[in-house]
Amino acid sequence: MRKIWGWIKRHPVISGIIALVLALILYNVLVPSPPSYEYEVEEVSKGDVTRVISASGKLRALNTINVGSEVSGQITAVYVDYNSPVTQGQPLAQIDDTRLRARVTQAQAQVQLARASLAQAEAAIARARTDVEVQNRDFARRKELAEKGFVSKTQLDQAQNLVATAKASLASGLAQAQSARAQIAQSAAELSSAQLDLSRTRIVAPTSGVVINKLVEPGSTVTAGFQTPNLFEIAADTSKMQVEASVDEADIGQVEIGQSVSFTVDSYPDEKFAAKVMQIRKSANEVQNAVSYLVILDVDNVGGKLLTGMTANVDIITGVKKNVVRVPVAATRFRPKEKDRPAPDDDADGKKPSDREKTTVWVVADDPYKPKEVEVITGLEGEDYVEITKGLKPDQKILLRTRNLDGSEDDDRGEDD
Repeated sequence: MRKIWGWIKRHPVISGIIALVLALILYNVLVPSPPSYEYEVEEVSKGDVTRVISASGKLRALNTINVGSEVSGQITAVYVDYNSPVTQGQPLAQIDDTRLRARVTQAQAQVQLARASLAQAEAAIARARTDVEVQNRDFARRKELAEKGFVSKTQLDQAQNLVATAKASLASGLAQAQSARAQIAQSAAELSSAQLDLSRTRIVAPTSGVVINKLVEPGSTVTAGFQTPNLFEIAADTSKMQVEASVDEADIGQVEIGQSVSFTVDSYPDEKFAAKVMQIRKSANEVQNAVSYLVILDVDNVGGKLLTGMTANVDIITGVKKNVVRVPVAATRFRPKEKDRPAPDDDADGKKPSDREKTTVWVVADDPYKPKEVEVITGLEGEDYVEITKGLKPDQKILLRTRNLDGSEDDDRGEDD
């Protein structure tokens, strides 16, 4: 010891540094450093809990009519443009009708020719009837004379033959008249068909509405073959629209007809529009092994802001609880750091409390780093909040997440289960 004290006296500065280092080491061992993290908390509140299903879809007009052409030809005029309001019967376009007008003229000539043939046949019938009457009277006279011996048998046969010839002429005239009437009916039908096709060269609006698509221009050629070509699309009433939303198969069971819906469109991101579930299509759509179902939403487009084809970001409200005790959903999934949790005790079935199926939240205690685990019973769970039916009261403070004081990300895997 004398040697040590002697060395200390000879080297006072070095001895002081060594003593300071030893004191710092001893202080760090005996006095723990403050935590480098803290828990963010929030008070249990009362409010509304809303459960929603998110989906996306397209806006469509409630009643969209495709206007086509049943005749072929070149478009000579187009009278409307995009967004043009139209009334029922208003002309939309004109197809070249030169060929069809010639066909109508030809059909009219065929009808006149058939009527002339009928007139000739009826004149022949009149002559044949007169001839039959004359030959019948002549045959009757000769028959009386033949009975008295004044006319030979040969003359009587000749008179009978003339009667038969006259009757054959009458039958031929009747047949020609029937053929002429049939020809008139056929020619009239062809004329009617030609006139109908001619009227179809004038494309008119089948109903009142707004032109939302125009597929032809003057000079375009329309070919009406096995499929009617579409020339225009008319939205009959843009004050009523539909959203066709694709809902995932995991969520479709929660959707019911009549549920309220809110949605936004990219054109007005800060404005929410209201809708209602009108129909749930039972036919599944499968894209890359993802199955979805089409849900039709009824929309009032009173202001006219919504346009067909817009993408709608849909929130279907499947449940609402008003003025209930609630906590953030994150609170029911958060777990504090392992060292801040109380030591788990095995229960009667050999499982730790953390292993049992239950919902718990962590409540702030006197020591902020020793929170208390509280079991709760939950009700409706929304996107942000979950209803608490038992276990918590308003104004209690619960843990939400861990925040490192140095700003770095926390890598404790025991935080969230």
